[in-house]
Amino acid sequence: MADAEKRKVGDRGQVTLPKRLRDAFDIHGGDEVTIREEGDRIVIEKPTSREELAEGYRRRADRHRELADETATLSREANDQLGDAPEWKE
Repeated sequence: MADAEKRKVGDRGQVTLPKRLRDAFDIHGGDEVTIREEGDRIVIEKPTSREELAEGYRRRADRHRELADETATLSREANDQLGDAPEWKE
């Protein structure tokens, strides 16, 4: 585990996240984090915001549109070069 830091757990079960991690993950006082078990580990994550999730879906939709346009262009080019498919004879 790179750059691991030890922290003491307070009497009430509280742990302070290191400042460099709070800065790196844009976590501020009052923000919510998700804490879960993963095998024999405790994982603390910053939840994905609705805005971040929506932006991810927008980027994915844009990429799908780009691929559909590219496929349509390639299909037109193939039709122009090859013409209609020949009749199959058995």
